[in-house]
Amino acid sequence: MSREDLHPAPQSPHTGPSRRGVLRAAGGLAAAGLISAATMRSAGAAPTTWTHPGALHNWGDLNRAKVKVAAGTTPWFSGWQRLTGNSHSASTWTPNPQSIVYRGSGYPENYGILYNDIAAAYQNALRWWVAGTSANADCAVRICNAWSKTLTSIQGSADRFLAAGIYGWQFANVGELMRDYPGFDLAGFKKMMLNVFYPMNNDFLVHHNGACITNYWANWDLCNMASVLATAILCEDGAKYDQAVDYFYSGAGNGSIKHAVPYLYTDSAGYALGQWQESGRDQGHTMMGMGQMGAICEMAWNQGTDLYSYDSRRFFKAAQYVAKYNIGQDVPYTTYTWGSGTTCAQNAQTVISSSSRGQIRPVWAMLHFHYNRRLYLDDKYISAMYYNLVAPEGGGGDYGSTSGGYDQLGFGTLTYAK
Repeated sequence: MSREDLHPAPQSPHTGPSRRGVLRAAGGLAAAGLISAATMRSAGAAPTTWTHPGALHNWGDLNRAKVKVAAGTTPWFSGWQRLTGNSHSASTWTPNPQSIVYRGSGYPENYGILYNDIAAAYQNALRWWVAGTSANADCAVRICNAWSKTLTSIQGSADRFLAAGIYGWQFANVGELMRDYPGFDLAGFKKMMLNVFYPMNNDFLVHHNGACITNYWANWDLCNMASVLATAILCEDGAKYDQAVDYFYSGAGNGSIKHAVPYLYTDSAGYALGQWQESGRDQGHTMMGMGQMGAICEMAWNQGTDLYSYDSRRFFKAAQYVAKYNIGQDVPYTTYTWGSGTTCAQNAQTVISSSSRGQIRPVWAMLHFHYNRRLYLDDKYISAMYYNLVAPEGGGGDYGSTSGGYDQLGFGTLTYAK
């Protein structure tokens, strides 16, 4: 028996979410612990009943955070303190919408304006959900409405596809949190997602910027898959939902699960591991991959599709591998080869990269609290990464001013602790 099949007792009492709201669909039922992951949809079929909120966060998890923060209970309260201590969460944040967002060398880059405004919108939305402060909700809506009325395109080098993917799934998640709030222009926001972000997401997944299918790292696919999925949930679009999920299962690019996790191992302690596609590149982008694929899995879970456990929990094995290496332990590595450019020129990485090893990114709470607290699996390395290096998680603005600090929305301690 692999160590991943052990089911230890939770490290703290398990508190199930409220039954209200989340029980309308399989995703909500699973989140409430009332059905097992095994009964969730494993095929890429869109839900017949959509759960809202049902992207990165379901009603039960948000309500738990609300109750625990009000009681001053750890670890939720420590996560709340990180949120309220971040300047992006201030209800006085002023949006700066741009008609055209540029990302890429040689262009008048202004994409930092977008990711800062998205971080502010998300953090204000969380403050409203947890504390009920209308000023924060009004701020989140103000940011969303300003951008949906102004943004017409995303341009630049190939990096424009990164911008469309990363900021697409993040912005759609803000819209999902605010969808029923008075004054939020949901129709206008959907139009922005469908007319500005989705066409670029789709174009990249279909054409890969005219390059060899293996040219782009897993994260390029993953962020665009995540944007398609988040947009599908926001807009209740079954075709787009299936597009994202089917790509996860069997897409041609590096974002599909078997391409993202090409090699499997079992270590000397009996733990199953999976080599991540970018492990020979550097650890910062590798951990970014944990956040991007984690977001896809969490959003699908909240709509009743269990990607977390697909292919004998292949993603779990990858997360264990990445965590083990980044807490300072050795992992096996198989030479990774790929074709690049438009001619598929051959390249190889013969050793795992130690560049940015141990970098802190707020992507681990989501994975730990799913695998250990929802499924009660022994996630030894993920747990060590989260508790010893990362917790409590902050968000955009807490991890530097460059784009890497904003590649994930964060605040998993507040929103995922169980």
